[in-house]
Amino acid sequence: MLDDLRNSASSSFEEIEQESPTVIPDTPKRPGKKSGEFLGMTPFQRFIIVLLLFMMTCVLGAFCLIAFGKVVLPV
Repeated sequence: MLDDLRNSASSSFEEIEQESPTVIPDTPKRPGKKSGEFLGMTPFQRFIIVLLLFMMTCVLGAFCLIAFGKVVLPV
């Protein structure tokens, strides 16, 4: 029963390869994309977003330092 297992397995594999040749579909190319855009934003728009995020981080950090008593406001 197991004597001819290797030959029978390889012959069925060869038959499958011969029956269905591998066809690689052409991948559609992306439409023209501007090199300066990322997420649909121009470089100036990205700069404004990053600047606002930086300012929010600074304000939130200062608030946390004041709230936890690590920095005392001069009053």
